[in-house]
Amino acid sequence: MSDEERERLLTAAQEVNPTLHMIIVLALATGARRGEIMSLEWKDIDFKAGSATLHQTKNAEKRAMPIVGYAMDLLKEHRETNRQLKDKLVFPDPRDRSRPWSFEATWRKVKREAEIEDFRFHDLRHSAASYLAMGGASMAEIAEVLGHKTLAMVKRYSHLSEHHVSGVVSKMNEQVFGA
Repeated sequence: MSDEERERLLTAAQEVNPTLHMIIVLALATGARRGEIMSLEWKDIDFKAGSATLHQTKNAEKRAMPIVGYAMDLLKEHRETNRQLKDKLVFPDPRDRSRPWSFEATWRKVKREAEIEDFRFHDLRHSAASYLAMGGASMAEIAEVLGHKTLAMVKRYSHLSEHHVSGVVSKMNEQVFGA
């Protein structure tokens, strides 16, 4: 996802449904899977430590998920706004608050508004891995964040943008050949 597409997606989500905006931010900020985010319960979030414990992971192993910055700010605001509802789930279905929200129709609307095609929610996980890689995270660090057991899986997820790759090559050329 390009920076422009990301901004359009986040803007459209904020306008269409602020809760989905928060879910998208969480996905981009943590690399968490949809099911991991939607099964989050308030008791799983440690606001002081800036993390959440994921119990329902793809490989069935519990893991800690760091939540910092903007994503944590949104979660704190969401907690304050919804405190009186006493929900167990962080993102319950508005019609049946004991179940996670199934936001497919809203997701499609947000993508239409953002003029983004051929993009699945899971692609946010790929984007998060790419952002981590472009930010200088090692393959092992990305694997840890995403909960991958092998570095081969990380390679499938962390795609570097053309602009980033070009910048890396330019930087190397400057170091080798001078300005």
